[in-house]
Amino acid sequence: MEDKGTQERREDIFSKAVRAGKRTYFFDVKATKSNQYYLTITESKRRFNSEQGKFYYEKHKVFLYQEDFDKFRNGMDDAMKFILTGEKPVEEKKQEVPVAETGTESVDVSFEDLGKEELNTTE
Repeated sequence: MEDKGTQERREDIFSKAVRAGKRTYFFDVKATKSNQYYLTITESKRRFNSEQGKFYYEKHKVFLYQEDFDKFRNGMDDAMKFILTGEKPVEEKKQEVPVAETGTESVDVSFEDLGKEELNTTE
């Protein structure tokens, strides 16, 4: 395994900084080794360390993968709509997925039986 000093850093494919008061939000699109895009959202706040007398940046990151975009967007839309209107979203009822019927018979199989069918088909 490579150590952190020699690992390649994922380059940004797209980047957007949004300044919002004392915070800055960074939206960075990156790609996995298999070239799948994902989004990192970084919140950066400037803080002051009174002991050292220096400013530093406190950062928080969220990694959002493409397969989660719709669920993330829906959740964010619901939260923002509630903040703006006070209207709570109607919860969707989860649909139960019926279990496939395989019959009422049970089959008793032992580990010794596994693979015997394959052996018998070659004779």
